Amino acid sequence: MRQRFLLDGMLGSLSRWMRMGGYDTEYNKNIPDDDLIEEALKGDRILLTRDEALVKRAKKRGVDAIFISHDVDEEALSQLSIELGLTFDPTQARCPKCNHTVEKVAKHEVAGRVPEGTFKTIDDFWVCPSCGSIYWRGSHWQRIIETLNVAGKDAE
Repeated sequence: MRQRFLLDGMLGSLSRWMRMGGYDTEYNKNIPDDDLIEEALKGDRILLTRDEALVKRAKKRGVDAIFISHDVDEEALSQLSIELGLTFDPTQARCPKCNHTVEKVAKHEVAGRVPEGTFKTIDDFWVCPSCGSIYWRGSHWQRIIETLNVAGKDAE
């Protein structure tokens, strides 16, 4: 089973990258530290934070916790790749907004819900059944792949 993660309020951007890399990643920017620790315990999640004191408190309570020592998301992804052996698989991407798994849908199901030019040139679409967001592999897809690949290569 792939690791599951819980990120504190300082790591919102990283949570989206983790989700795009295929990891079940919960994030809530307004949750107190003690509740984060409890949620990590209950959900069997690894806690990621930029707060060293929180890491120490979490570990005392039996939570796997990692201090993220980088401010730049790509460097933080590389750190996780090195420390945990994570591999990032964008073909297993989750919704970057809400963390649910996305489902491939027939093109006609997104007609009128995506820009006309996108609808004409893209054939494959995915929809989040939870928040309704629609995704496709546009020009941004290559940047996502490159970022996740660099993170993985840095671990080698």
